[in-house]
Amino acid sequence: MQKKEARRPRTAPREAVILFTVGATGFAIAAGAVEEIRGLEGLARFAPPFKLRSLARVKHTLARGKKTCFVVDAAAQFGIAASRDTRLLLLRHAAVAVQVENVARMAEIATLHALPRAFTGDERRWYRGLAQVGDDVVPVVAPEAFLTAAEISLLHAGGAQGAAREVPEGAVSA
Repeated sequence: MQKKEARRPRTAPREAVILFTVGATGFAIAAGAVEEIRGLEGLARFAPPFKLRSLARVKHTLARGKKTCFVVDAAAQFGIAASRDTRLLLLRHAAVAVQVENVARMAEIATLHALPRAFTGDERRWYRGLAQVGDDVVPVVAPEAFLTAAEISLLHAGGAQGAAREVPEGAVSA
């Protein structure tokens, strides 16, 4: 007689996310979308030779070997009052880094909820959805929303004239 194995309840697949803050607002991003979390050392000021309001959120670059990453100021991206940024999230599949105030921790989410219909503007492109982490509900950022492939190409085209000087270690410019 064979012993029946107890069936385990099915659980939803969980996703690892990195929790970060910009100002007083918390966000999450898929851990798999982030290649590295680092300090602000090595940033160089960047001013594209063309004036596109949508690219004003890119104020720095970061040289990574032969690759140049364009650094998006998350406060400018999300329209939040400027904060004291201390960290960069280097994205895995794009020449993009995101300047954030703080990286809190990693967590797992079980469910990604669709955005409520009240979200009608740019946030529909910025966020994949909402997730509950402990007692908090946080927007889960879509990594591709920081810079599109077309914007990255445009920045690369203007990059030779746009890079200026390196920002001293620990200093952050507006």
